[in-house]
Amino acid sequence: MSASGHTKLLVTDLAATVQQVPSRYVRPISDRPNSSDVRPSNTYSFSVIDLHALDGPSRPDVIYQIRRACERDGFFLVKNHGVPEEMINGVMRITREFFRLPESERLKSYSDDPTKKTRLSTSFNVKTEKVANWRDFLRLHCYPLHLYVDEWPSNPPSFRKEVAEYCTTMRQLTLKLLEAISESLGLPKDSIANSIGSHGQHMALNYYPPCPQPDLTYGLPCHTDPNLITLLLQDQVPGLQVHRDGAWVALNPIPNTFIINIGDQMQVLSNDRYKSVLHRAVVNNSTERISIPTFYCPSPEAMIGPAKELIHDEHRPAFRNFTYSEYYQTFWSGELDTRRCLDLFRI
Repeated sequence: MSASGHTKLLVTDLAATVQQVPSRYVRPISDRPNSSDVRPSNTYSFSVIDLHALDGPSRPDVIYQIRRACERDGFFLVKNHGVPEEMINGVMRITREFFRLPESERLKSYSDDPTKKTRLSTSFNVKTEKVANWRDFLRLHCYPLHLYVDEWPSNPPSFRKEVAEYCTTMRQLTLKLLEAISESLGLPKDSIANSIGSHGQHMALNYYPPCPQPDLTYGLPCHTDPNLITLLLQDQVPGLQVHRDGAWVALNPIPNTFIINIGDQMQVLSNDRYKSVLHRAVVNNSTERISIPTFYCPSPEAMIGPAKELIHDEHRPAFRNFTYSEYYQTFWSGELDTRRCLDLFRI
């Protein structure tokens, strides 16, 4: 390994200099991706839900499909979602362009402070974790947009404009999904949106460079998402795996779909009816992979707890009430691993 390999802040630049994975990325043998234990995606069918039908007489059928997917899997895919294919291709292109900028240009956005609203960083939380992950990411807060957009990178030149348009469109899609999920729980359609304060939205542009020994490390180890709901856009390179029925299942890309992932706050609001499910990202030795999750969240001061309509004699509250700020700080203070932050808030 070259001496410079030890000094690179970002895995993107490190990957270009090494023939083997440095020790700080190597996971214990008991905690490595074992591809022989992963079921291919065709052995388990995740729901692909047509959102176009939400606006017509088939809406009750779509609501039922969403309810079933949230109870059973915690994941589903959506098509005919209203996000133009041109916009999807554009945000993918601009992400690739950003991560191909010279190292010195990218590092203008670098920070290892998890509280910073706009930051380029690597792994998960470089201040607390013992083993690093084979991932770089650019995290952007994006609602309310005007508070953050001027902090975003100005290179590539169209970055702010294109990503801002994407964020706005994704918020519209998220609000549509929240209405449907509210209805699927038997709640008024504005119930969830009204229970999360003034709302928060952020996103990550994830870049997973090729890895010389992908069986030794993760792009991201197994975790649940701490937010309310995640809308994931990914390129056509496989990497996402979901824990289902005691096994890992590959959730391979389908063009022009989003993967919808129930987060921890939704599990709380649903009083344990809907599941925030463990998932992870693996890497490969030949191809870069890009994924772009949009994280929709309660505002920091929002008080989160099970919806009162879902609490009765047979269904006591499963979680105590807490602010989202308390939850988020607890999540980021630890390591991203199989310890579920959610369990710390159970009654």
